[in-house]
Amino acid sequence: MPAGGYLANIQTMKLHTLLTAILGIGILTTSCKSISKLSAKDGSTAKAPVKKTNTDPQFLNIEVKPGSVVTSKHKTTGTKKEAVAYTNPDPNFTATSVNIEKADMLQIKYALIMDVTVEKLTNLPLLQKIEEWWGTRYCLGGSTKTCIDCSAFTSVVLKDVYGIALQRTAQQQYDQSTHISNDALKEGDLVFFHTHGREISHVGIYVANNKFVHASTSGGVTITDLDDKYWHTRYKGAGRIVNQ
Repeated sequence: MPAGGYLANIQTMKLHTLLTAILGIGILTTSCKSISKLSAKDGSTAKAPVKKTNTDPQFLNIEVKPGSVVTSKHKTTGTKKEAVAYTNPDPNFTATSVNIEKADMLQIKYALIMDVTVEKLTNLPLLQKIEEWWGTRYCLGGSTKTCIDCSAFTSVVLKDVYGIALQRTAQQQYDQSTHISNDALKEGDLVFFHTHGREISHVGIYVANNKFVHASTSGGVTITDLDDKYWHTRYKGAGRIVNQ
């Protein structure tokens, strides 16, 4: 081969090699960019933006007033929004004459037991005496906190609350009292029952709303409705003791 041809071939090969190298660099650069875009799309390397949240705790204040509920929402920093009042939708609602916050807990307890309003139970000494003996178990002839019978219980309550002295047995208390109709019943009157034998064998004290307190053989000192099936069928009448 002539020398000129040989040199021409060498130059051609060098040019071809140079072009190949240039094209390889371009392809590599394009591939890196593509890989970078794909990585950003699939989220494997990109981080999601973090949403800033308010970490200040918030509390709800509730203030209850007769006929309405007032609420206010505020932060612990002291920033306070205007209170919003929600009034009672009942047009017949009236504030009770007794402040429920100052009502004696015994009034609330026995108002629930007897299903009456708190203001109907104004005789706190009576409620306190009932509470003192509440749940004391029954035993015939008993008269202590260990156990007590029905007539001993009525004797203690009427003496301590009303200053009335009763005779010992249920029959004697029946004979001692002035008999009254059921419509005339009021707090402190006696109610009598015939549970066995021929005489009056059980006695209790009327409280309110058709309820009477007594020492029962099954539950001890408790409150029962006069319309209770057992007691209703054994009811013999009511009596009132005039204080002497």
